[in-house]
Amino acid sequence: PPTVPPPPGPSARGSLGLHRAFLRSPLGLLRLGQLALGAAFWVTVAAQKYEGAAHFALFAAVLVWLLTLALFGLSLLGRWALVPWLGSRWLLTNLVHDLVLGVGLYTAATGIMGYKARQKSYCNLPGYSQRCLYGAYLSAAVCGGITTCLYLFSGLYCLSRRCRDQRDII
Repeated sequence: PPTVPPPPGPSARGSLGLHRAFLRSPLGLLRLGQLALGAAFWVTVAAQKYEGAAHFALFAAVLVWLLTLALFGLSLLGRWALVPWLGSRWLLTNLVHDLVLGVGLYTAATGIMGYKARQKSYCNLPGYSQRCLYGAYLSAAVCGGITTCLYLFSGLYCLSRRCRDQRDII
C-alpha cells in the first residue's frame, strides 16, 4: 500500500523571549514604577481595616494595577499583536489606559485616601490608645499621588510618540 505523509502539525509560534528594548525604554521603566507603587498603594489599604469610600479606592487601584500588569507583560514579551483589535493600536491602547484609567482612577483613589487621612488626623496625638489608621491612609495617599504622576508621564510619553506619527511604544 502507498504511504501517505502525516498531516502537518500546528505551526509553531516563535519562541518567547523578553523584549529588552521595551524594558530599557522610558515606558518600560515607568511601568515598573507604576506596578511597584500601585502594589504599595493597594497592599497598604488592604492590610488595614478600611470602610466606606476606601472600598472604591481599593477596587480602582487593583483594577488599574491588573490592567497595567497585563500591558507590561504583553509589551515585555512583544506579544501585543495577539490581542484582537487592540494589538494593532497598541500605542493608542497604552495612551488611553494611562490617561483615562491610570490618571483618572488613581486621582480619585488618592483623593479618597487623603480625605480619609485628614478625617483620622486626630488619632496621631500622643496618648491616643485606639488603633490609628492615619499613617496607613496617608501612606496610601502619597503612593497614590506618585503613581498618578507616573501614569501622567507615561501617558504624555505615548501622546508625544503619537503626535510624531510613531506607531510603536518604543
